[in-house]
Amino acid sequence: MVSWRTGGWVRPRGVGDPSCAATGVVIEVGATGLCRSDWHGWMGHDPDIRLPHVPGHEFAGTIVAVGADVSSWHVGDRVTTPFVCACGTCPSCLRGDHQVCDDQRQPGFTDWGSFAEFVAIDRAEVNLVRVPDEMTFDVAAGLGCRFGTAYRAVAQLGSVAEDDWVVVHGAVGWGRQRL
Repeated sequence: MVSWRTGGWVRPRGVGDPSCAATGVVIEVGATGLCRSDWHGWMGHDPDIRLPHVPGHEFAGTIVAVGADVSSWHVGDRVTTPFVCACGTCPSCLRGDHQVCDDQRQPGFTDWGSFAEFVAIDRAEVNLVRVPDEMTFDVAAGLGCRFGTAYRAVAQLGSVAEDDWVVVHGAVGWGRQRL
């Protein structure tokens, strides 16, 4: 895992492997990303983060353990998750708006994240996305909030249509790390 002091040092540190909840899975991280949200967490802008902490929320990997109440996922499945892990039962989730779940969890923020060998994800039936065999883990990890944020900005908010010209201006907090 990687640990930090808010706004200060970041260093690797050994911790125990995460446990698998009855409704969750444990994923061996194949690739993890680094984005602006991680910087905000590091700077202390997120009150959900409690130190010590394992950051990282954009990742992909292979399931290595499955909880007793999980039927749709199996050891060996290649997966990723959305930035917001939803409950699947609140009014927002029932409308299909998992990204604003009333009881959301976020790896790397409310829960320990993917800057480690293994990450535990609860509510697996709602929060896993299958990664095709032909897609590399680093590409799949890049489809998290970085891609979703950019897509929403261009396609939904910008209403960009075929044959429109787009100019991207400014610096972004994108990066990725292959494990």
